Amino acid sequence: MTERQRINIRGVNFDAVTFDEAVGRLTDALRTGVQTALYTPNSEIVQACVEDPSLAEIVNSAELITPDGIGVVKAGRILGTPFPGGRVAGFDLGRALFSKLGEMRKPDGTPYTVYFLGGKPGVAEAAQAKILEEFPDVCFAGCGDGYFKKTGEETEAVIRRVNESGADVLFVCLGAPTQEKWIWENRAKLPGVTLFLGLGGSLDGYAGIVKRAPKIFIRLGLEWFYRLCKEPWRIKRMMKLPVFYFGTWKYKLTRMKN
Repeated sequence: MTERQRINIRGVNFDAVTFDEAVGRLTDALRTGVQTALYTPNSEIVQACVEDPSLAEIVNSAELITPDGIGVVKAGRILGTPFPGGRVAGFDLGRALFSKLGEMRKPDGTPYTVYFLGGKPGVAEAAQAKILEEFPDVCFAGCGDGYFKKTGEETEAVIRRVNESGADVLFVCLGAPTQEKWIWENRAKLPGVTLFLGLGGSLDGYAGIVKRAPKIFIRLGLEWFYRLCKEPWRIKRMMKLPVFYFGTWKYKLTRMKN
C-alpha cells in the first residue's frame, strides 16, 4: 500500500482517494488482515471535531477517512486542497464492498463474513435480507440493533456475540460520533474483525426504510436538501453547516494573514 496522502480540513485528516481507490484499500485490508477502520465525516462531524479536539483525535485514528458530504468537498476547494475523487460516501462504499465480497475468499477458501450492528430493532435483519436479494453471494455472520448501552455489560455482550460470530467485516451504524467512539474504545476487544465501517444510517438505506435522494440531487450536491425536505426535524443539526462554512473561510483568511 502506498503512503497515505491526506487533506487536512480544519484538523481532520481525510485521505486523498477516489471512490475506487477507497474500495481498493478496504479489500486490500481484508486480504492482508490489517485491522482497518473507515470513518466518513460530513461537515457536521468536522465542526464537532473543531469544537472537541478529543473527538478529532478519535476520528483521525481511522486508517481510512473519506468525505461523506458536499460541505467537506467544498471546504477542500475553499482551502485550496480539492479532493481528487470528490465526495466518497460511506453508503456507496458499503454497497461496493458487497459486490466485491461475493468474489473474495480467505486463504483457506472460506468467504469473508459480515455483521450488521445498528438501527432500530429489526432494521439490521431487514437490511441483511435486502442485501442478499441483490448480492446473494455475501455471507452474513449475524446482526444486532443499536439499542444497547455503549459501555458496560451490554456492550460486552455485543462484543462477545460479534467475536463468537467470526465476523470479518463489522458495520457499526450507531450514528456519529457514537459509532466512532464505540469503535475507538472496543476495536482491540474484537481481534477477529478486520474492517470496522462507521456508516451512520446506512442500514436504514439498505433496508429500504429511508430512500436515497434522486441522482439529480446527488449530482448537484443537494442530497442534504432532499433529506431536509423529507426529515424537517434535521434543521437544527443542519444549522451546523453555515457555522462550518463561515469558520472555514475565517480559517483560510487567518492562515493567509500569517
